[in-house]
Amino acid sequence: MEHSGILTDVLVFLLVAVVVVPLFQRFRTSPILGYLAAGVLIGPFGLSIISDTESARALAEFGVVFLLFMIGLDLSVERLLAMGRHVFGLGMAQIVIVGIAVSAVAYGMGLETEAAVIVGGALSLSSTAFVLQLLNERGERTTEFGQASFAILLMQDLAVVPLLMMVTTFSRQGASFLTDFSIALLQSVVALLVAIWAGRLILRPLFKIIAEARSSELFVAMTLLAVLGMGWLLSLSGLSMALGAFLAGLLLAGTEYRHQVEADIKPFRGLLLGLFFITIGMTINVEFIIPRLWIIAMFVVLLLVGKSVIIAILCRLFKIPACVAMRVGLALSQGGEFGFVIVGAAGALNLLAMETVQMLLAIIVLSMVATPALVQLGSWWPSRRTKEQDLDKSELEIDYKGIGNHVLIAGFGRVGQTIAKVLTEGGLSYVAIDMDNSRVKECRHRGMPVYFGDASQVKLLDAAGAGDAASIVVTLDDVGTVNALVAELRRHYPSAQIFVRARDMKHLHLLETNGATATVPETAEASLQLGTIVMGSMGIGSDLSATIIQNFREDDYAMLEDIVGRPRK
Repeated sequence: MEHSGILTDVLVFLLVAVVVVPLFQRFRTSPILGYLAAGVLIGPFGLSIISDTESARALAEFGVVFLLFMIGLDLSVERLLAMGRHVFGLGMAQIVIVGIAVSAVAYGMGLETEAAVIVGGALSLSSTAFVLQLLNERGERTTEFGQASFAILLMQDLAVVPLLMMVTTFSRQGASFLTDFSIALLQSVVALLVAIWAGRLILRPLFKIIAEARSSELFVAMTLLAVLGMGWLLSLSGLSMALGAFLAGLLLAGTEYRHQVEADIKPFRGLLLGLFFITIGMTINVEFIIPRLWIIAMFVVLLLVGKSVIIAILCRLFKIPACVAMRVGLALSQGGEFGFVIVGAAGALNLLAMETVQMLLAIIVLSMVATPALVQLGSWWPSRRTKEQDLDKSELEIDYKGIGNHVLIAGFGRVGQTIAKVLTEGGLSYVAIDMDNSRVKECRHRGMPVYFGDASQVKLLDAAGAGDAASIVVTLDDVGTVNALVAELRRHYPSAQIFVRARDMKHLHLLETNGATATVPETAEASLQLGTIVMGSMGIGSDLSATIIQNFREDDYAMLEDIVGRPRK
């Protein structure tokens, strides 16, 4: 068969994903390490199951593209401005100071100035994918520790583009670095401004048209078009596709479609990012590393200790508590996935010798291996007298992220809107999801936190903060959809408070079996309300009628069920 070689490679990648990665997860180890180990195993320096890495690398680079898109989608312009002090102050200081320190060490060990600067830039970056996963697993994303870590990681991700530009400029023989870099930077700024203007003009109207078609397939296609299209446009101007994808995410973050977009793109990001780490693993030459393992281990320790101390000191200068500062330093002390990208680019342009590239790849991988233990060590830091508090709302995203104690409403029809009004009157925060685009648009126009999406999808509710919500209210109409959703929510969130609107008494019992915390049968409650009005019109006092109605509400409307179920005479 003509394409049998490509098919074999694809099958190997899929087999690795479903066998090796779950094995690492079983031992509570990051799947990233599983992907790296699998790459070493199947690559040309391992069992040579796949000897040509070039065909896979082009596809794997899309993993980084989708990662940057998700980071942009998770950010929003408002949140970027709210976190500006930590992002552009603390984050920038970390990159510059760690970069200078590492470059000085590299230069002192005999590297050329340009090579030393590249090494410093590459090792100043930490692993966004690794650290964010650990923060999510530990439920610390919205703590002061989580927010400070995220701010630094965000600045590092933004710094990838100028660092790659720097590598490209270094490769031009006889050129003035300052002149070339200034021209490239000006070109980048112009391209970014044009992209932002075009994105604001085009993206939202396009998503509005697609959303009104109510086709999940078209919505996924539109999302992929936004990511890859923006990346392609910026690549034409000499910038990276990853920056274009980040920009697309940033532009969509403030729209009502962000949660549906996040839910749709997540599988693509996870699979392609996994492929990216597999291809990195395939480039690691174990035979080269093993004889030099003690030297590499020494550099790993130096990197971990040096970055931890520098980051902790910088955090203290930004008035972050000492215990939190040390935790941030330990959590971000490793090398990162973009370090792989920068080192690989420098090696391909002959700015770094292949021996140096292999050493750096090994240092980054081993520093990643140590990260879970360092994060755990940080959580034991002797300041148990102080519990970390969530940041002020002013420093958090103007969104569900970090609101705390909010209610997630699945479905924003008449019942969902009524619940939202009651919650607002009670001073409680909520986030709502609805599939009716015109309704969502009207709610957004009124400043209400309502987002477009299919509320029957657990992955979408997860993207909208179901895991952090104080309670989840399901107000969807379709009985079968509601039953399946409640069961799925209970499986995903065993301790969640799930409140559901039931169609009738039979539906109520089924929902309770599926895991609903409490249910209200719509027909029964409407009947009781009507009965209250009738009693009032007949002269029965409000206290007596309220007592009668409350009696019927007792024990999950058991008295009503007895009446309904009574056989005919």
